[in-house]
Amino acid sequence: MKTNLQLHNDVVAELAWDPRVSEKEIAVAMMDGVVTLRGAVPSYAEKWAAERAAERVAGVKSVANELVVAVPSGFARSDTEIAHAVVDALAWDVQVPDAKVKSTVTNGWVTLEGNVEWRYERDAAERTVRNLAGVRGVMNNISVTPKRVSSYDVSRSIKEALERRAERTADRITIETADGVVTLKGTVPSFGDRRAAEGAAWSAPGVTQVRDELAIVA
Repeated sequence: MKTNLQLHNDVVAELAWDPRVSEKEIAVAMMDGVVTLRGAVPSYAEKWAAERAAERVAGVKSVANELVVAVPSGFARSDTEIAHAVVDALAWDVQVPDAKVKSTVTNGWVTLEGNVEWRYERDAAERTVRNLAGVRGVMNNISVTPKRVSSYDVSRSIKEALERRAERTADRITIETADGVVTLKGTVPSFGDRRAAEGAAWSAPGVTQVRDELAIVA
């Protein structure tokens, strides 16, 4: 088990390692495996990257991202300009069924709504807009309504995917499925393994919701 000081130093080092993050503007607090990020960053994309960098550190159990997006004047955009950019970006991304996604912009915050068949389509829509200039945040309200698949087939496909990716981790995870809702229980050695397990669950056909109840035990 790492001490709070060791985890703090590891998170600071990981932020410094990631070229997408200006770590000098970010303060890191650590308590019992929970990381809190504070400060100001110039874009929502950097706020997102900082959170992912902290999650990668072994021993981190959760990340509270309190970073504020302070868009530099040279990159500031009106809500109307951002709205047009969002529409164009969604239309150009081949993974986004843009006809099924609607967006609104308020004070630089983009809200996405609609209904898609796959989780990756929902994620692609958010990924596309978070890198646009002037965006301060993204609220992803897109729902996932897949084709119906039996609970047995969903559980089996997720278990097989976990075994292909990390057999030892798969043995520590139990999968419960009911009406498209997947619940993951058990333990994983890191935040990255937890996110990978959740991603595997979302990749199965018929999944509408994933409840991640996995505990991180190094």
